Amino acid sequence: MTVRNLSKDTRILAILVTAAVLIWLDATILGVALERLADPAAGLGAGPGELQWAVGSYSLIFATGLFAAGALGDRYGHRTVLVAGLAAFGVASVWAAWAGSPTQLIVARGLMGAGGAMIMPSSMAIIGVTFPPQRRAGAIAAWSASSGVGVAGGPLIGGLLIDHFWWGAVFLVNVPVVALALAGVLAAVPNPKAASRRRVDVPGLVLSTAGLVGLAYGLIEGGQSADWGQARVWAPIAAGVVLLVAFVVAELRAAQPSFDPRLFRNPRFAAGNLALGALFFGVTGQMFFGTFYLQGARGMSAWDAGLVALPGALGVIAGAPLGTHLARRLGVAVVAGAGLAAVAVAFAANLAFGLHTSLFWWCVAGGLSGLGLGAAVAPVTAAVVAALPPERMGAGSAVTSTIRQVGSVLGIAVLGTILTTSYRGGVGPALAGLPEGVRDSAGSSAEATRHAAGVLGRPELADAANRAFVDAMHVTASWAGVVVLGGAAAVLIAFRSRRRPVTESEHAPAKVAVR
Repeated sequence: MTVRNLSKDTRILAILVTAAVLIWLDATILGVALERLADPAAGLGAGPGELQWAVGSYSLIFATGLFAAGALGDRYGHRTVLVAGLAAFGVASVWAAWAGSPTQLIVARGLMGAGGAMIMPSSMAIIGVTFPPQRRAGAIAAWSASSGVGVAGGPLIGGLLIDHFWWGAVFLVNVPVVALALAGVLAAVPNPKAASRRRVDVPGLVLSTAGLVGLAYGLIEGGQSADWGQARVWAPIAAGVVLLVAFVVAELRAAQPSFDPRLFRNPRFAAGNLALGALFFGVTGQMFFGTFYLQGARGMSAWDAGLVALPGALGVIAGAPLGTHLARRLGVAVVAGAGLAAVAVAFAANLAFGLHTSLFWWCVAGGLSGLGLGAAVAPVTAAVVAALPPERMGAGSAVTSTIRQVGSVLGIAVLGTILTTSYRGGVGPALAGLPEGVRDSAGSSAEATRHAAGVLGRPELADAANRAFVDAMHVTASWAGVVVLGGAAAVLIAFRSRRRPVTESEHAPAKVAVR
């Protein structure tokens, strides 16, 4: 390869990394703005359910849009889809910054998720075409490292903007990144298309999106109403389950399914994806309630909360290469199992946190969780994809990316609902003497209770809100830890043996010792 070609490849990779930073930056930067968005005076007065949707709509549309984006790239060119994704991300970021209501913010976040879904598979396809096999793994690793930049930079940048500007500034930071990436893509990136063009799986897209929306809506609504017997709660959940079952049936019957359920017949593929889904379920929920603990119950500034989150981000950055290296020597079962267990232990540490616990221990738990996350994700992802025959690896990668996003959606819906339900039960006695209308609104969230305490001149209500929130956080962290431990058990069982699989679909990865 000539120096000129090498330089061109490097420029293309740098542009794609810039585009990928948007995905990870936006996945973390919103967290520090949640407390402000919940404020009736300084934000949008968003309730817990609306905040859950503001976070979850991004992951939900991202998850269900991945397959359509890949098919569109095969048909119209991956650079074309990448440009469309960047443009959608930029427009949605401006809309989110000046959203006039929680509903507008939720819709804008969903559009950002659609943009992210177009950016990810298009970038991977362009890397696959641009780089020869011997350099492709290194290019993918560099592209994946952009997640560390986003995870580490998101809370810090968001905290700085929140403390000095208004909450919408956390979205405007995306605009210059989009402009820079668009200029580079249009100037230097090729537009590869697939020789055989896939159809866009419209039935699968509709059924999967509608099913996840129904399931998430019912779970969130149940937490808000505290009455699971209402039709508006159980009916969406039931409809969501039915639609998701219909989605699986439709994909089984499709000649070229976008999400192939048959891949889960491979026990290692199934267990690895279960572990990844469980991991992102717990971690996304932790990020959600951790923000309200630091900025709400403990009254920290957004910048300080971002600094406290930094050990977790650094743990992810350090854990990914460490996990990959150790898995080659010790096996996926030992390394990924230990990583998932470390995350569960960090969740258990939440049980010891109160209103005045030293933040040093919060940073220690965050660093342990990030290290475990990084150490588990890289080897498990490599192992589940490599467990498939070469011709199915592309489909397996798409399924794995989707499972991670679905885990995030359900983490926000389920753990957010547990948090809200537990909080309402805990703060109820302190609000018993208030008029009924005031009691209902004040008990919807800790932010609403504190606001009512200020309006009524009742500081004891704010103290009760903080105590009830910490108790609710303990309950939520316990459930998150249990789910992640289940993922650890799945990995340990599925990858415990080094024996050579007998079927073609279960070949162990060449460079990762699987056990």
